Amino acid sequence: MAFTPLPGTKAPVRVWTDPYGIEPQAAQQLRNIGALPWVQGVAVMPDVHYGKGATVGSVIAMRQAVSPAAVGVDIGCGMSAVRTSLTAADLPDNLAPLRSAIEAVVPVGFAKRDDPVDPRRVRGLEQRGWDDFWARFGTLDRKVAQLESRARHQLGTLGGGNHFIEVCVEQDGPDAGQVWLMLHSGSRNIGKELAERHIGVARTLPHNADLPDRDLAVFLAGTPEMDAYRRDLWWAQEYARRNRAVMLALLCGVVRDAFPQVSYGEPISCHHNYVAEESYDGVDVLVTRKGAIRAGRGDLGIIPGSMGTGSYIVRGRGNPDAYCSASHGAGRRMSRTKAKRTFSTADLAQQTAGVECRKDAGVVDEIPGAYKDITEVMAQQDDLVEVVAHLKQVVCVKG
Repeated sequence: MAFTPLPGTKAPVRVWTDPYGIEPQAAQQLRNIGALPWVQGVAVMPDVHYGKGATVGSVIAMRQAVSPAAVGVDIGCGMSAVRTSLTAADLPDNLAPLRSAIEAVVPVGFAKRDDPVDPRRVRGLEQRGWDDFWARFGTLDRKVAQLESRARHQLGTLGGGNHFIEVCVEQDGPDAGQVWLMLHSGSRNIGKELAERHIGVARTLPHNADLPDRDLAVFLAGTPEMDAYRRDLWWAQEYARRNRAVMLALLCGVVRDAFPQVSYGEPISCHHNYVAEESYDGVDVLVTRKGAIRAGRGDLGIIPGSMGTGSYIVRGRGNPDAYCSASHGAGRRMSRTKAKRTFSTADLAQQTAGVECRKDAGVVDEIPGAYKDITEVMAQQDDLVEVVAHLKQVVCVKG
């Protein structure tokens, strides 16, 4: 579908869903963003919903400025996936042992590792850059620099909430039945610590005193505060990328142990909470994607649904009206609290039938019914991405 302008904004706000269907709180957030003097434009993805600080599913292009709340607190959160040589016929009827094996290798929820990951001991993990990466930890915000031990022990861990590891089967086309591995995670607590400290600093700056929403406070180019934020931001984005790379390599090892004949394709990885330096119509901008992936022409990306509905591997169409972006998933249609009030564990079991996963009260807030219809979300952005593969999970590990 083509975009629809959101009325009543200073900068152009282009919406890839029904603008009158956006929840009022989220619509007001978007209008507040469009009123900021530094904003070149905003693209609103079809999975849009209200978020803390700034709207989830928003792509914001700013001139000489960036809002840390528009990135989100899980800096660098994103997806990774890899296609395997296995087919559905290779998988056993009982997938519980495979789920248990994954959970034994990758800590989930609040768990951290007993010993930090040694990249040299993880088969298939990129070996370059690790020493330089950790050497830069000491340059981070001084109040976070003391957390290096925690950061090292949390590397290669999944977290909780909507983070997951999945074994999926391709559904359509000539490659139907092909098995994929997929995961969703971010910068763990260390990204949150960095983000919250910088959001707090931004709120105190004089140029942010009269904003319509203090949560949208910005840093300006050429200032020490901007330099400090970007230093910490780039590090946290790299931490998130390396965190996913560690888990994907470990996941591949678990599957290799179970199926020694397996081989793997080239991994796909994409952030969906991050900042990038880009240029549109000759204007250099800082683009924040909070709940959105880059979908430049030819870019491969991953758009998950929920723990019972499947996901999509996509190729970007490079639509400049959307700042070369697409949605990061289905998007929530109700809060976690409302989901827990609305659904039961029996509903969860019914909606995740055929998936080897947790079906207890601890993950009811992640029930598919709490999310928008992923097929509708995909239909609303067919001018942003083309579908490469439609996947359906058969194993889902949650924190």
